[in-house]
Amino acid sequence: MSKPVVAIVGRPNVGKSTLFNVLAGRTISIVKDTPGVTRDRIYADCSWLNNAFTLIDTGGIEPDSGDIILSQMREQAQIAIDTADVIIFIVDVRQGLVDADYKVADMLRKSKKPVVLAVNKVDSFAKFGNDVYEFYNLGIGDPVAVSAASRLGLGELLDEVTKHFTQEQYGDEEDDRPRIAIVGKPNVGKSSIVNKLLGENRVIVSGIAGTTRDAVDTEIVRNGTEYVFIDTAGLRRKSKVKEDLERYSIIRTVTAVERADVVLLVIDAVEGVTEQDAKIAGIAHDRGKGVIVVVNKWDAIEKNDKTIYEYTRKLKEVLSYMPYAEYIFVSALTGQRMEKLFELIDMVRENQNMRVATGVLNEIVTEAVAMQQPPSDKGKRLRIYYVTQVAVRPPTFVIFVNDKELMHFSYTRYLENKIREAFGFRGTALKFIIRERKEKE
Repeated sequence: MSKPVVAIVGRPNVGKSTLFNVLAGRTISIVKDTPGVTRDRIYADCSWLNNAFTLIDTGGIEPDSGDIILSQMREQAQIAIDTADVIIFIVDVRQGLVDADYKVADMLRKSKKPVVLAVNKVDSFAKFGNDVYEFYNLGIGDPVAVSAASRLGLGELLDEVTKHFTQEQYGDEEDDRPRIAIVGKPNVGKSSIVNKLLGENRVIVSGIAGTTRDAVDTEIVRNGTEYVFIDTAGLRRKSKVKEDLERYSIIRTVTAVERADVVLLVIDAVEGVTEQDAKIAGIAHDRGKGVIVVVNKWDAIEKNDKTIYEYTRKLKEVLSYMPYAEYIFVSALTGQRMEKLFELIDMVRENQNMRVATGVLNEIVTEAVAMQQPPSDKGKRLRIYYVTQVAVRPPTFVIFVNDKELMHFSYTRYLENKIREAFGFRGTALKFIIRERKEKE
């Protein structure tokens, strides 16, 4: 089930990143007064009273000119409108209402998306309480007074946000069709791949990077199975700044990956794997999705009998944090190996839904522990009591141990490798939860 997406929109220096970091529970956005700071991680998994959601910080580069700020804010607001289920519009009680706030409020109101108005920097109710009422003039509902820096009013804000979550946003449980997100940098051939699989020009294809405007769902039926392909949006051409483009591309990627079971990461064979490809792959990996790396434009590469092996080795070096990923070399232009894509998707989905019996699982883990002793610290050794699988998509395992602190990341990775050796799980991430149990239990 996909989680609702909540986007934060607002002028520069009203506290978007501070609010984002506080709600995310860790410092992710770099909060600086320097205009144009590129913030790497702009999304986070959050939850409030059992409501899980993805939070997005839309704040981009902050230029000096007033009209550039306004066009920038409109751009941010449009991104939020396109991708979010609920929008937090953040304003500054100390600066009061400004023209840009009205203009963005107009856009948000016309979008018919739920908007929660957060009036930030209300550190003292006695001092600023009455100033909050001014923001009723925006005409987008009741303002919620908060102070991101002092962590005041955040519960009320999140209560308002989660009121707008509907069952549909969590995904219709009846809809069990495979959902496949096609992600990658602009102009690597994502739309061409969908067109080839579909057999008709359903998605606009052009040589200009970023001609696909918004995420498009395409249904393709093959051998009686209906697949939903989510083609991630390209980038808006009017944004002239590279960091902005990359940021918006990543926001759209996050929302598409969130809705998918399997992610096809499309890479341009001629260009090779880039830093942005690794960043996009990391989003799918973080979210525990099935991953297939699709190297497109393979027809444009001069080959010998070792080319594929060499190329795969280089890819695996860059994407070393996801050794489970599957690789396929295709050409959307000639149709080479396009049919094989469906076989890979089916295989990865099967592995995502695989369940392992607890008895068999514990036999494998006991054997692994006998082969390599668990780590110890100051004379105390890690003991693994029991392992059980608790979920699928991704396959999730709970490991009961005597002391969580002793369960080093490298030992979890060792156990994961042993489980993969025994059961395969090709193409899908595995998730491990470490739980502590006292000896008496």
